[in-house]
Amino acid sequence: MHREYGAMRDRFPTFCGCDTCKGDVLVYALNRLSPHYVSTRAGEILTEISLHSDQERAKLSVILVEGLAKVALAPRCGADPVQLI
Repeated sequence: MHREYGAMRDRFPTFCGCDTCKGDVLVYALNRLSPHYVSTRAGEILTEISLHSDQERAKLSVILVEGLAKVALAPRCGADPVQLI
């Protein structure tokens, strides 16, 4: 998720991106994605494959953009609010 956040963050240069804002975006995204629990190596591999599908990446991108937009409007770190989209 951190790699995807970094790619999305680069597209919005006016977003604060401090540790607090980054954490808020990641928590926002994690709370909206379905969990993928596994207990075996085989399950881990299958989950990893499914998470790299175009549909899953698109879903994650949309949720990250939503999180970036919401956090940018009310950053808890004290930065000035900005409207990204």
